[in-house]
Amino acid sequence: MTTSYPPLPLPSGIRSRFVEGINGLTMHVLEAGFESRDRPCVLLLHGFPELSYSWRKVMPALAQAGYHVLAPDQRGYGRTTGWDGSFDGDLRSFGLPNLVHDALGVVAAFGHRSVAAVVGHDFGSSVAAWCGIIRPDVFRSVVLMSAPFAGAPQLAFGIADAPLPPKRIDPVHQELAALPRPRKHYHWHYSTREANDDMWRAPQGVHDFLRAYYHHKSADWKDNRPHPLKSWSAAELAKLPTYYVMDLAKTMSETVAQEMPSKEQIAANTWLPDHELAVYSAEYQRTGFQGGLQWYRGAFTAELETWSGRSIDVPSCFISGKQDWGTHQRPGVFETMQTTACTRMTDVHLVDGAGHWVQQEQPEEVSRLLLQFIVRF
Repeated sequence: MTTSYPPLPLPSGIRSRFVEGINGLTMHVLEAGFESRDRPCVLLLHGFPELSYSWRKVMPALAQAGYHVLAPDQRGYGRTTGWDGSFDGDLRSFGLPNLVHDALGVVAAFGHRSVAAVVGHDFGSSVAAWCGIIRPDVFRSVVLMSAPFAGAPQLAFGIADAPLPPKRIDPVHQELAALPRPRKHYHWHYSTREANDDMWRAPQGVHDFLRAYYHHKSADWKDNRPHPLKSWSAAELAKLPTYYVMDLAKTMSETVAQEMPSKEQIAANTWLPDHELAVYSAEYQRTGFQGGLQWYRGAFTAELETWSGRSIDVPSCFISGKQDWGTHQRPGVFETMQTTACTRMTDVHLVDGAGHWVQQEQPEEVSRLLLQFIVRF
């Protein structure tokens, strides 16, 4: 039986659905363009710490253009249930192949054998990328947003007659901690037992935590002026804003609290007014953040080596905010994505006036770019 939830403040033409039996989940899905059958499908996959609600501003435009638009709360998030949210639980269900299974299950549940495009933002970009590698017959084009794709991991090659090299431990975390201003990478922080309580029990409350977090990573924070980094080294990573490379002794709630916008800035915010932010804060106050944090611990596993040597060979596109550091947070990946990880990347767009939350900050332009790409294939 589905839990009773308060209605979401959705634009006209978007409805909220619950579908049982999707890869062990009862999936909460926002749906637009449902008025007529036989529409091509577009699947929208959100990232962290967001929800299906993050797509509310682009769904109507895609539906008006003739698409059946589906946006689920992904495993670990929002109103989707059936996942294990305990820190000590089995992380295998949060591996990327299983997250692709979730996406495939949504598409099938709504009667589609293929989709015109799978669109992923932030960590959803990783899921969209692996949809394109694992099931290119179903996901006929891929749009990656805000998180470039580095490609499938490589298998150890030519080791049969050579000594097995020692397992390499990335020294960058020790190097970051040893800097004159000691630092830590947010991925490392998000993998710790303390990360969920840091945000869920934030001293400023979940609502103000999210307000500061979204502000800090948006174009509204004027120090977001991204540029390529020279290398994966402590000295270069330390150039990233503190929401990516944190002060060693600070929690994420403490980190973003230093950048909390003023009351006047909050009142002037048109892309995420307080009544819309309240949707996120209410959901995360109820669920906590551990479901989303599981992805940082379980998504990238040795199982992905099964697809070593594979690339995204369906048409692909990349869209990010011009003021989004996510494009450059892993040195060289933005370039690798365009040259080898994706063999048919036709469009790359950096949208001015948008930081990390590009589909919320600049929804009209994102909708235009999505349709410009999707209709060609």
